Amino acid sequence: MSIVRALLGSVRERSRRAAGRAVHRCWRWVQDAGAVSNRNPGPYRFGELGDGTKLAFPLGTVFNEQWITIGPFSIIGERVTISAGFLPGLDLGPDPIVRIGGGCVIGRGSHIVGHQQIVLGDDVWTGPDVYITDQAHEYRDTGLPIGKQWPRNAPVSIGAGSWIGTGAVILPGARLGRNVVVAANSVVAGDVPDYAVVAGAPARQVRSWDPESGWQPPIRHEAPRPVPDGVTAEQLRALVGWDLRLPGDPPPADRSGLGEVG
Repeated sequence: MSIVRALLGSVRERSRRAAGRAVHRCWRWVQDAGAVSNRNPGPYRFGELGDGTKLAFPLGTVFNEQWITIGPFSIIGERVTISAGFLPGLDLGPDPIVRIGGGCVIGRGSHIVGHQQIVLGDDVWTGPDVYITDQAHEYRDTGLPIGKQWPRNAPVSIGAGSWIGTGAVILPGARLGRNVVVAANSVVAGDVPDYAVVAGAPARQVRSWDPESGWQPPIRHEAPRPVPDGVTAEQLRALVGWDLRLPGDPPPADRSGLGEVG
């Protein structure tokens, strides 16, 4: 009997492993099939969806996408909400409400909720669970529940090349310059100049860059090693693992010499 129990246990264990592998293979297929791009838009009709851009599956809440534009080669993570207006089916006028540039990366679980105007420049990257909105609740009328008071809108802009850390909140009226760093869990309102680092809730500037004196206060850690001279774009793409070719472009002819990189 002990031999029979051992055999049955072995069969059950192998069955569980096989089932686990099958579930993961199916889920990867579902993720690939459900991802949204301009070649596979699914039910969505964005105002613009650039070449090479992909919205990972499962998506968060996406509605009124006709007023949302996303540039080329952007990556929108899983469960990211991108919405325009209060609810689906509105006519929001002739201009886009939410504009996301090219080369952007929006971390999983983030929310970009636009009602008037939200603009992200090219190459803006965010960590997970970032919240960006151009609308705030009003509370000045003490005779009305806050949720029933008419909200206040103010446009939001985030300059090209900026990095928004995990859990940060960008409030209505925020205007961030180029290459701004927002520390994790910061709450940002108002203007942030180019090449600044902000942190805290509310966020305050903790580092800035000056053409003459450089970063102030100085950065203590060493700079990363630069890419060696002579490395081709194709070699760098292969090393990093990103495929930056436009859809339909032929594959690169030569990816040799990668051992010399790094």
